[in-house]
Amino acid sequence: MENNIQEISAHLKRLSRPLNRNEKNIAIILSAGHGKRIKSETSKMLHKVWGVPTVLRVARAAQNGLETDNQILVVGIKAVDVANVCGTRPNRCFAYQAEQNGTGHAVKIALQELGSKTHDGNIYVFPGDVGLLSEEVVSNFRKAFENSVCDMMVLTSIFRGLPSENYYGRIIRVPEKDAKGEKSPEAGMVIEIKEHKDILALQDEEKYTLTYHGREYAFSKHELIKINEFNTGLFAFKTNALLEKIDHLKEDNVQGELYITDLINIFNQDGLSVGAAATEDENSVLGFNVKSVLKQMENIARDSVYDKLKDIITIADREDFFVADEVVDQILELDKTSGPLDIEIGKGVYVGPNVKLNKGVVFHSGATLEGNIVLGEYVVIDQAVNLSTYDHQVMRIGSNTEIFKGDIIKGNLIIGNNCRIESGVNITGSDEHPTRIGNNVLVKGTSRIFGCTIEDDIFIEHSVLKFCYVERTVRKDGTIQPIQWVLPQPQGLDSIRYK
Repeated sequence: MENNIQEISAHLKRLSRPLNRNEKNIAIILSAGHGKRIKSETSKMLHKVWGVPTVLRVARAAQNGLETDNQILVVGIKAVDVANVCGTRPNRCFAYQAEQNGTGHAVKIALQELGSKTHDGNIYVFPGDVGLLSEEVVSNFRKAFENSVCDMMVLTSIFRGLPSENYYGRIIRVPEKDAKGEKSPEAGMVIEIKEHKDILALQDEEKYTLTYHGREYAFSKHELIKINEFNTGLFAFKTNALLEKIDHLKEDNVQGELYITDLINIFNQDGLSVGAAATEDENSVLGFNVKSVLKQMENIARDSVYDKLKDIITIADREDFFVADEVVDQILELDKTSGPLDIEIGKGVYVGPNVKLNKGVVFHSGATLEGNIVLGEYVVIDQAVNLSTYDHQVMRIGSNTEIFKGDIIKGNLIIGNNCRIESGVNITGSDEHPTRIGNNVLVKGTSRIFGCTIEDDIFIEHSVLKFCYVERTVRKDGTIQPIQWVLPQPQGLDSIRYK
C-alpha cells in the first residue's frame, strides 16, 4: 500500500504545476470521493454532464468565475484516473487524500500545497460534483465575499422540494428569539451548518441548543428538518484565517469525519466574521450521489442548451440531441455575425466540441460527428452517418456536399465542394496516407477509399481504392472516364480450399 501511495504521489507531482503566488485567489476543488452510491467503477468525478466530466466543469467555472488559473485539485480514490483526465495546466496542482476522512480533512491536505509560504489572499472551496456550476454563480459569490468584511462565507440556496427529500446540510441562522424567549439583536446571522445525517440522529423530543455570542438558542429536530436553506458546499475564506483554524476541526459527528462546515462554529466562537451569500440558481449548485440525480442534471443541461438555440436553429427533438458547449457558443456567435443560419439538428444527432459548423448545414437523425471536423456551407449529413478524427487530425467537408445514409468517414481527409458520397461508402485518411477528394466527385455503391487522392469531376462506383492517385481523364466523346469495379488483387488464395 505504501509503495502504491508513493507511486500515485509521484505521478501527481509530474502532472502538477506551481501556483501563481502573485494572484489573490486560489480554488480548492474536492474531487477525492469515489461515490459508493453511484454504483460504478468509474470515479464519481469523471461521470459526465453534457459530455464533460463533472470535475472539469467545476474547474472551468472556478477558473472563469475567480479569474485565476490557481487550482488545487484534491484527488483520492481513482486518483490517477481523475488527474489524467484533468491533465496538466499552468498553476494547477494535485493533492492526494489517501484516506477519505471528510471535507475538512481534504482541505487540510490541499493546504499542504501552500507549503511554508504565506498567501495574502482568499481561498475558495468547491465540491467536484456540482457539474452544472456556472461562472456567473462563482463570480457573484466572489464579489459578495470581496465586498464583505467576512473571514469566511458560505454559498447557500433554497431547496424547493419536500423537507423529507432534502439531504443537504441545513443553514442554521439566529432566530428572532433566543432560548429564553428574548428578542435577539443578531437575528439572521449564520450560527452553523447541521448535516442531514446528524439531524436524523437527534432524538425526536430532544432540543438542539447552540450558543452564539453569549446567547443560547434552541431548535427542535422538526424545526431543523424543515429548514429549506441549504449548504451548496461552496466556501470562501481569508487564507490566513483558514490556515489558523483548520486544525481546530474535530471528528465529533455521526460520520466520525472532519467537516469543513464545522469551521463556521469555530470561526464564530473565536470572534471571526462568518457570512452567507445566496444564489437563486439552485440547479447550478446541484450535486449528485446517485444515477437518477446525475440524469436529472443531464436533462437540465440539455434543456438549457435547447433554450439557447431553439429560436436560432431547428432541433427536431428537444429531448434527444447533443451539441457540445463549444459548438453552442459557435452557433450563438454565427447568429450575430452571419444572419439566418438555417441549421437543422435531427433526432439523436451528436455534435462534438471541435466541430466547426456553417450556414445551412443539416444533420439527419442519428448522425455523429466527433473530432476536428470543419464543414462548409449547406453540407448535408444523412441518417446514421459517422464522421470522426483523432485529436491531431482534421477533416474538411466542402460546401454543398452531401454524405448519404450510414456512411463512415474518418481521419485525415478533405472532401471538396459539390460532392455526393452515397450510401454504402467508407472513406479513411491516415497521417501517413491522407485522403484528398476534389470537387464534384460522386462516390456510390459499397465503395471503400483509403489514403487516395482523387481529382475533380470523377465518378466512382463499386470500387476499393487504396493508396491510389485517380486522375481526371477526358474521353474522346468529352465525358470523364468513370472508375467502376476497380478491386485489389486477391491475397491468400493458397490458404483456401474448396470442398
